[in-house]
Amino acid sequence: MFFTSNIKILRKRRGRTQDEIALVLNMKRSTLSGYENGISQPSLEVLIAFSKFYKIAIDTLVTIDLTKLSEFQFSELERGNDVFIKGSNLRVLATTLSRENEENIELVPEKAKAGYATGFADPDFIKELPTFQLPFLSKSKKYRTFQLKGDSMLPIPDGSWVTGEFVQDWNTLITGNGYIIFTVDEGIVFKIVENLIEQQGKLKLYSLNPIYEPFDVTLPEIKEIWRFVNYISSELPEPSIPSTELIKTVAGLKRDVAQMKLKMLNKS
Repeated sequence: MFFTSNIKILRKRRGRTQDEIALVLNMKRSTLSGYENGISQPSLEVLIAFSKFYKIAIDTLVTIDLTKLSEFQFSELERGNDVFIKGSNLRVLATTLSRENEENIELVPEKAKAGYATGFADPDFIKELPTFQLPFLSKSKKYRTFQLKGDSMLPIPDGSWVTGEFVQDWNTLITGNGYIIFTVDEGIVFKIVENLIEQQGKLKLYSLNPIYEPFDVTLPEIKEIWRFVNYISSELPEPSIPSTELIKTVAGLKRDVAQMKLKMLNKS
């Protein structure tokens, strides 16, 4: 049982003293100290009080060793994303940590996408992926990088590495923004999202390349969503070069404007 260590770390993360927490929970400081040191065992009423105060389920307080959580996982818990409270609303993510106990950024190359379809929730599979760090990204958030395949998101070139931030609450998706969507049928796709969750329980996905038609995905199809952060590519996007006719038209307009200016000067 991890109750004693958990209530201690939760108190310290909030920067509270035992006196302050004891006052809020309507108990003596010595009683709280007894719980934190494992001298006293909490009653059900006490467990309920701690659960309500920290907004963390009793199961979590008792059975989960919070000291083993990464900063990202702990932050999600503190924001109210507790699997025992929210059930399926919490997306449990397999992840890896660096030696400094910081979240790695795992790379999912094209050749690993087939394995990712079945191993995305398997810690043993995830730990086999290459990892790296980007110092300019937040250490309190979770990121993963996927290799882009195809031309549907041009001018972002084929083979680019697209990094996304893990999205816990899908209701926060912003229409018009880019997201990496992992679905049962489509696999890993990078698209612009139209959020229709509240109205129709689905997302409409658009490509940047206009030759590709948009398509819908329902929530049961979706396994993970990552908000687009940046991409890395060794290729420059194709330049937008005007056609010959357009160049001639612009040149003609410039000439006409110059002649009009000359006529106006002559009249004055």
